[in-house]
Amino acid sequence: MDRQRNAILEVLLDEYDYTHRSLADEVNQVAETIFGRRGDCSDRHVRRWISGEVRWPWTRYLLPLERIFERPPEAIGFIPRGAASANLPRPPEPEHQEEDPMRRRRFITASAATTVTAVLGIDQTPARGRLSMSDVGRVHERIGRLDAHFFAIGGGPLVGVATGYIDRLRTALDGCTYGDRVERALHGAISSLYATAGWACHDSGDPGQAALLHTASLQSALLAGDASATARAWSNLALQARLEGRHREAVQITRAALDNRRARQNPHIAALLHARLAIGQARTTDRTGAARSLLAAEQAYDRADTTAAPTWLEFLTPAELSGLAAIAHQALGHYERAEQSTVQALALLPDPMRRSRAYYAVQLAELQTARGEHERAAETVARIDASTLDSRRISDRLATVRRTLTAQEPRP
Repeated sequence: MDRQRNAILEVLLDEYDYTHRSLADEVNQVAETIFGRRGDCSDRHVRRWISGEVRWPWTRYLLPLERIFERPPEAIGFIPRGAASANLPRPPEPEHQEEDPMRRRRFITASAATTVTAVLGIDQTPARGRLSMSDVGRVHERIGRLDAHFFAIGGGPLVGVATGYIDRLRTALDGCTYGDRVERALHGAISSLYATAGWACHDSGDPGQAALLHTASLQSALLAGDASATARAWSNLALQARLEGRHREAVQITRAALDNRRARQNPHIAALLHARLAIGQARTTDRTGAARSLLAAEQAYDRADTTAAPTWLEFLTPAELSGLAAIAHQALGHYERAEQSTVQALALLPDPMRRSRAYYAVQLAELQTARGEHERAAETVARIDASTLDSRRISDRLATVRRTLTAQEPRP
């Protein structure tokens, strides 16, 4: 019979980040838990399985492989020699034997899970077993849903959710087995969660904690060796410096992020960094530099049509770029242009981004108030629906605008 390569097993090795040698070692370790003695599998056995030279391995190898990949031999790409061979003999289970962690993963269940945690499903994270790139994919999917939740309601309730998820992923890093690629990807996921938690702290009015979280995000990004995550962390640290009034430092940090060639070559990242650099330059009265950076942001975003955005940058739409440009124009004292850009941002914003809509609506009211357009500002404020948001940052700014408008009302 013609030899047929076991492509399924090849894919599983890649997904679970195994080499031939590391899979053989894993088979031997699991064999010891099943049969009471360590196995004799070698990388040569694995090569023969993949090449199709051996289409149905011996039971002492098949049973460990079943547990490692959590599927029957046929689903690993093996072909039985006959009907009898498919019925694998099972070793007797000792009385009261504790369930082997390689056979069934234990899951962490939060003792007091919040509604958000339950809805997003992030309270189920493997604590034992072999982690694969599929597991990492599920982690990133949940992080994406967590970020979408932030843009919908603000960051108030999400600080504990994000930091709780970080704790669970760290437990997985300590208790599970995985390859180098999975390890780096998990550090990248943790960096992303730190960034989300940092933004949530900004929304909750806790800048000190936000700074710590953004620094931790940078550390995890460096461990991941991920240029995109590193650029995100630097960008957030620059924003932190700007919010604390350290505008020259914010410019220096953003320029350092742009010095990374891989970050510059990603048009989405470059667009965000140039837009934030423009704001920093505007705050340091570098008018020429701010104008150049705004143009560079537009040019970078024009190139972005042909490339996919990193998940964390899905918020960077033409609306967001218009909103960032408005902040730069406001810092330069160009209130009319700032108002026009803010109106454009509100017109372009997708409906699900309720937090961004409230943020830029407050920004529009602030600009109208600064220009003495109190009636228009009052109309803008009346249209703001912040009842479903949990963002102290937005609510405080909205309250300030309302107090200003109230003070301008004629007294009877």
